[in-house]
Amino acid sequence: MIEYEYQTLTFGRDDTRADVRRALAEQAEYGDWELHRVRLYWGGVRKAWLRRKIIRVRRTA
Repeated sequence: MIEYEYQTLTFGRDDTRADVRRALAEQAEYGDWELHRVRLYWGGVRKAWLRRKIIRVRRTA
C-alpha cells in the first residue's frame, strides 16, 4: 500500500493567483510535492493540500 505525507498551505484573500501558482510550483519542483486538493473558503481564503510518497528503505543484508 502506498503511504503519503501531507502538507497544507494557506493563502489569504490578498494573494494573487500568480503568487499562489509560484508557491505551488516551488513546492513541486524543489520538494517533490504534488497537488492533492485545493479548496476555496468564504472570504477568499484558499487552502492547498500537497502530498508526496513515503519511500521506505528495506534492509537487504
